[in-house]
This record gives sequence, C-alpha cells and structure tokens, in this order.
Amino acid sequence: MPRPRKCRYVGFPPDFLAFKPLGIPSSLLEELVLAVDEMEAVRLADLEGMYQEQAAEKMNISRQTFGNIIQSAHRKIADFLLNGKVLRIEGGALTMEERKFKCIKCGHGWGVPFGKPRPEGCPECGEEGFRRDNPPVSSGPGGNSETGTGSKGQNRGRCCRKGQLK
Repeated sequence: MPRPRKCRYVGFPPDFLAFKPLGIPSSLLEELVLAVDEMEAVRLADLEGMYQEQAAEKMNISRQTFGNIIQSAHRKIADFLLNGKVLRIEGGALTMEERKFKCIKCGHGWGVPFGKPRPEGCPECGEEGFRRDNPPVSSGPGGNSETGTGSKGQNRGRCCRKGQLK
C-alpha cells in the first residue's frame, strides 16, 4: 500500500483554471490536468528562480519529491504547448496561505483564506480601519531570512483534501 500524500504548501490559488489554443473549440481538444502543486513548483523554480532544495523547503516536501513534481509539470506543459491540448489546473493535497489582517485601532490580527471575501471590519472591535499584514514575498532564491519567508511553517493555512480546489 502506498504512503499517503503529504500536504504541499502553495502560496496562493491559481488565477486561471484552464488554458487552450486559440480558434479551436475545447470540445475538440484533448485535455491535460496540471495539479496546483505542479503549478506552484513551476512558479518557484522557473519564475522565482529558486534551486530545487529551496523550493522543496518552501513547499514543505523533500527535494526528490520536488524534482518528481517539476519533471511531471514540465512534461505536461510541453505536451500542452507542442500538441495543442487544453491544460486544466486543479486538485492536489494542499496547504494554502491565508491573507493576514491587522486592526489599526485595537491591534487584533486574524487570517482569512484566499478565495473568501475581504472582511468588512475587525472581528474583535468591529473597526473598519484595518490593513493587510502579510510579510513581503521573497523575490529570489532562498527567501528572506529577515522576514522568515521561505521557512517551513511560515503563514501556512489548513490542509485541504485532494481535489477540493477546483
């Protein structure tokens, strides 16, 4: 029996859920599914320029697992680009960051999962004067040791069950 999948950290939900070639109806195209954790691996390695070891730590997985995920993602993206298929992004055992807020009046801090609307006021005092309180996002390999971005456990949400993010 295989080992259960460990939840993988993903910084935020995808903005787009599918891509397809122009001018051809989706119904005529073969479909590929890119898991959200595969998309996150591509973002960290290819867009952010992180080394596999750093990206694996950020996703809370082993370097070997990260290598397997990025290899699978690259294969799917190449198939999508070269063979003109629909690329759908969904699913996976994920842990997702929350948006953090802090009240200017009482100093109370709280988190709201991505995908939920912005709160109308502080849950503690009801004040409408509050601000986002997430630390700055790392802009390169290794994260920022001063703010703690890139370290395990930083600003993690709850683990979603496989397939919940659609």
